[in-house]
Amino acid sequence: MLDLALTSAVALLVTIDPIGTGPVFAALTRGSDDAHRRRMAVKGVLIAAGILFVFAFVGDFLLRALGIGFPAFRIAGGILLLLLAIDMAFARPSGLRSTTEPEQEEATHKEDISVFPLAIPLIAGPGALTSLLLLMGKSDGDPLAQAVVLGVLALVLLANLAVLLAAGRITKLMGVTGVNVVNRILGILLAALACQFVIDGILQSGIVRT
Repeated sequence: MLDLALTSAVALLVTIDPIGTGPVFAALTRGSDDAHRRRMAVKGVLIAAGILFVFAFVGDFLLRALGIGFPAFRIAGGILLLLLAIDMAFARPSGLRSTTEPEQEEATHKEDISVFPLAIPLIAGPGALTSLLLLMGKSDGDPLAQAVVLGVLALVLLANLAVLLAAGRITKLMGVTGVNVVNRILGILLAALACQFVIDGILQSGIVRT
C-alpha cells in the first residue's frame, strides 16, 4: 500500500502540477480582487475534483464499452505520460497539462475561468485523467487500494487549492527559474514511472512472458 501511495503521489502531483498551475492562475486573474481569486480557485478545484472522482469510477467501464483492453490503455497511457515528462524535463509547455496559446488567449477575455481553463485542462487534464485511470487499474479492484489512490488524489487537490490561494506570493518567491527546476525534477520521475506503466502493460498483455 505504501508503494501504491508513493506512486500515486508522484504521478498525480506531476500531472495535476499544483506548482505549475499557480503562476498560470495568477496571470489569468491579474487585476482581480482577492475575493474573486478565492472564488475562482475554490470553484475550479471543486469542479476538477468532481470530474476526476467520477472518471476514477466510470473510466474502466468506458474502456470496456469501447472494447479497449486495460493492457493497451496502460501502454498508451505510459507513452502519453512519457511525452508529457519529456516536455517537463525540457521546460516546454504541453497541451497535456496546460492550455495552448489559443486557449490562453480565449481565457484572458473571460471573467469566470473556474471551468475553463482552470478545472479543464489545467487541473483535470488528459495527463491527470490518464494517470488516475492507470492507478485505479493498478489496484486490481481492491477497495482499500482504491481508497489509497483516491485519498492521495484528495490530498493533491487540497495542495492545489492551497497553491492557487497563495499563487501570487508563491510565483514571486520561486520565480520562473524555480518553477522550471522543480518541473524538470518531477519530469524525470514521471518519465521513469511512464516507462514502468509501458513495461507493466506489455507484460500484462502476454506478448512477452517473464
